[in-house]
Amino acid sequence: MMTTQTLFLWGWLASASLMLVLWVIQLFRHNAGTVDVAWAFATASLGIGFVIGSEVGDPERRTLVAVLGGIWGLRLGLHLFRRLTAEAEDSRYRYLRSSLGSKAQFVFFLFFQIQALWAVLFAAPLWAAARSPVPGLQWHDWVGGAIWMIAIVGESVADAELSRFRHDPANRGKVCQSGLWRYSRHPNYFFEWVHWWAYVFIGIGSDWWWVTLAGALVMAVFLLKVTGIPHTERQALRSRGEAYRRYMARTSAFVPLPPKTRQG
Repeated sequence: MMTTQTLFLWGWLASASLMLVLWVIQLFRHNAGTVDVAWAFATASLGIGFVIGSEVGDPERRTLVAVLGGIWGLRLGLHLFRRLTAEAEDSRYRYLRSSLGSKAQFVFFLFFQIQALWAVLFAAPLWAAARSPVPGLQWHDWVGGAIWMIAIVGESVADAELSRFRHDPANRGKVCQSGLWRYSRHPNYFFEWVHWWAYVFIGIGSDWWWVTLAGALVMAVFLLKVTGIPHTERQALRSRGEAYRRYMARTSAFVPLPPKTRQG
């Protein structure tokens, strides 16, 4: 059995190598969206690898974590891959290319490598959850499984609703405000965050349980303050202007809530 340090080091080297190759490819294809696809697949693969490589924890729980993490990564990765192949480069990356000019590729290189590191960091909650020695599946494992199911269904529905809206030519330049998007400006991000709480419950009893909690909290920070909502909304305001401002004024940014009624 490898030590934890060795396991994570090999995971980082594999992830960093993958991101380096994809960065080189995007030099020629001019589409940095591959980084998002790679992050989903790499995080899930590393999580499964860490669970198998550590050989610590109840076998049933380790299997549960590996299966849940694998399905999560496969669903998200395939969704992002379909979007990558069906659409032009994400508008956020196109904006970076145009605004950064000659510095764009250096920034993209750093961004790809940061994503490699984040893949390792977000695989860690799966590793920590699977280490719980509590024998057999307990109540908290079933709670975690239920949270996972709600999150996957919610995120899948949100992604499907937005995809249908975007592919309807009649909606060009408009803001998606139907289904889950009526109650949250980013329901896909919300349910992605909910997903990480599954491992918090499954990992109860683990000697590294705090890592599962840190994963959920750090993901919230990333989505709310770093790579999620801020970048997405800046681009939405650039492309949809006043229509998106009105949407922002009446719709919750993250947690699905009833929309505000118009005043006056």
